[in-house]
Amino acid sequence: MKVEVPEELLANPKNRAVIIDAEGQILGRMASYIAKLLLSGYRVIVVNAEKAVVSGERKRVIDSYKLLLEVKTHRNPYRHSMKRPRSPQRIVKEAVRGMLPKESWKGLMALKRLRVYVSVPEEFKDKPKIKIRDADISRLRGEYVTVAEIAKEMGWKGVGIL
Repeated sequence: MKVEVPEELLANPKNRAVIIDAEGQILGRMASYIAKLLLSGYRVIVVNAEKAVVSGERKRVIDSYKLLLEVKTHRNPYRHSMKRPRSPQRIVKEAVRGMLPKESWKGLMALKRLRVYVSVPEEFKDKPKIKIRDADISRLRGEYVTVAEIAKEMGWKGVGIL
């Protein structure tokens, strides 16, 4: 996969921050693109995380995410069980984390350069945002579910977004 970076970022190498608008983007394809940018040394800011989509029938997708909630442990579950992502920021961040090298210092530093936001914060409203052509929703022919719907089903409170 070739990573396309806007010309204005190449002109100013000190400011290596890319703002990606996740509205109408397929989550897995967008996450792989973001992981590639992070490993290349860019700071990536994702806005509108709740508007990213996951392909598949609504019930099947939500049930597959809810499977994580049923994982139990015999030890203290608050200390030893995995933390389940319930907010759209965490769902998107975990998708990107799954595409980075897990055990290396490079992967950890790459993940620290990622920021994910629900909606668009004030400081990024007037900044140029990029859309990933390969991850556009127009590629889908079947059904899809937004990350906000998945988060609502997982127990996210939604602080006035939906």
